[in-house]
Amino acid sequence: MNTIRMEEMTWPDIRAAIGQGFTTVVVGIGSTEQHGPHLPTMTDTRIGDELAHRVALRLGHALQARTIPFGVSEHHLAFGGTISISPDTLRAILRDYVSSLACCGFKRIVLLPSHGGNFSTVQKVITEGCTTHPGVLVTGYADLLGFSGMSETTSARFGVSAEASGAHAGENETAMMLALEPALVQRDRFAAGYLGPLGEEQVQIIFARGMTALTANGVLGDPAGASPERGETYLELFAEFLAAKVENAPVDAGPA
Repeated sequence: MNTIRMEEMTWPDIRAAIGQGFTTVVVGIGSTEQHGPHLPTMTDTRIGDELAHRVALRLGHALQARTIPFGVSEHHLAFGGTISISPDTLRAILRDYVSSLACCGFKRIVLLPSHGGNFSTVQKVITEGCTTHPGVLVTGYADLLGFSGMSETTSARFGVSAEASGAHAGENETAMMLALEPALVQRDRFAAGYLGPLGEEQVQIIFARGMTALTANGVLGDPAGASPERGETYLELFAEFLAAKVENAPVDAGPA
């Protein structure tokens, strides 16, 4: 095959791939939302799409379904350019998405959110998926704090603090976008945002009161020092991390 991206394939090619054992499919779930003054609103979707692609390649005998470009982003609406859907809408979309992929003949459906507001909804769909589709394993990675912690860990390899690495448009995400879409990164607009602790308490504040409760410019972290070379390393480490989490996930797909 020339590609594993389903949107680039014809239906006979997809059917043939499944028949040849490509029975795993990976789905990225991104967002369209503000990412500070320097990153495009496609950031979560672009990074999520790339991670889903690299994870699918690592898993082997896997295809990549079209990445979902919208998410639960109400906490970003105070900034321009954000398009948000409700948790119920995202849940309905994911249910239909999973049903369609199960109908295609996939036996393992991997859901990978790349936007913080999507994680809890994705986890609900993962939990209910195997019951809804007997014989199909619906899995993925939906641990928000674990995902954020991985960002900090990868940045720390280069001496970048957790505060600067950030969870939104900081050094870590900026570096990955420099690796993927350098022409869309506004380097002359780099500015630090919130640089305090970012644990469960701060996450709850953001979801309850919006991003402006912590940051005036929409940034959690500091993009200064980000580089495309680091970004490529981050993407590889993230993909390796996520693939390992998927491979080690429970394998009970329910009765066939």
